[in-house]
Amino acid sequence: MNIYNSIMTGLTKAVAYEQGKGKAKHASLTVEPLPDFQASEIREIRVRTGFTQAIFAAILGVSPKTVEAWEAGTNRPSGSAKRMLSLIRSDPELIEKYHLVTEN
Repeated sequence: MNIYNSIMTGLTKAVAYEQGKGKAKHASLTVEPLPDFQASEIREIRVRTGFTQAIFAAILGVSPKTVEAWEAGTNRPSGSAKRMLSLIRSDPELIEKYHLVTEN
């Protein structure tokens, strides 16, 4: 289906719905909760990817001291860092797939 037909189909359905002649689509989504990471798990993820603390920190958008503190257990990641760690743990090749590091 080309873009024009796709738009026209959507508009036709919207008009029908507004006139009480159609049903609206309903989607229910569940967002996976953020996992908690132990210091050893963070180090394991980093070592499995083969990066130093400094490079791993740059990939995650945090300072090297932050990764050091996570691995020492003095601090814990939060928010987007947890999500990113979870994604990398699930797919260690994610970093290369999305060109987050490049060789010079």
